[in-house]
Amino acid sequence: MNTSPAELQERYNEEGFLSPLPVLDETELREAREAFAKLEEEFGTEYTQYSLHNVHLQYPWVMNLTKHPRILQVIQAILGPDVILLDSRFICKYPTVKPTKLQESKTDQSKPDGDDELPYVAWHQDMRYWGIAGGPVLSVWLALDDSQKDNGVLQVIPGSHCSGMLLHRQATRPGNLLSVNQEIPEELVRVDEAVLCPLKAGQMSIHDGLLVHASDANTSQRRRCGFVIRYVPTYAYPTEDPDRPRKFHATELVCGVDQFHHFSNKST
Repeated sequence: MNTSPAELQERYNEEGFLSPLPVLDETELREAREAFAKLEEEFGTEYTQYSLHNVHLQYPWVMNLTKHPRILQVIQAILGPDVILLDSRFICKYPTVKPTKLQESKTDQSKPDGDDELPYVAWHQDMRYWGIAGGPVLSVWLALDDSQKDNGVLQVIPGSHCSGMLLHRQATRPGNLLSVNQEIPEELVRVDEAVLCPLKAGQMSIHDGLLVHASDANTSQRRRCGFVIRYVPTYAYPTEDPDRPRKFHATELVCGVDQFHHFSNKST
């Protein structure tokens, strides 16, 4: 990586994201994909679509991904030397459109039947869900598969992290993968400014917890699997929300020193 830490931080602060960034070499990628295939075989694709949450606590190869030197190099450039792993989750969008329907849709330029019910991620901000104050939350999307427009690539609104927290409401379109089925109303999203973040397998994107982002349904015949990792600087701290109590039982100091111990009680 030839870009200096100062340049990375400047671009990130202005845009709210960086993409694409190299992480895994060919051997590392092959090993990660083979290990994930074993999880698919063990749990089934319905489960591995969204339910592999904080499995870095169970599988050393997943923990190793969260501490990958190329990831931490970038994270420290943005958050500083002292960083806590907050949370992790695999997200997979599997092919759900039958090839015949896909071919018909290409022929008549319409959407495949049932497209409005395919799994997607609505426009949202990560900070809406995390209950963190005092510092930023940074999200990594590490691609295990190529992530392109047709299989549901991440899309972001550059600079939207500077607008503060936006209104979220219950999503009206079925298929939203967000656990509490929320979305930012489209009239509050500068959709015409949306930018796609295509990734080759082994690359990552990162984005700020206040950046408005989403991803459409996978209408291809290819899986789109990624590993999402959240990081916070050690000076950030959890907030109390009686309406939605949060637990941070999977935190881990991944680099530097924690002089604050805000997450030392993991039952918070």
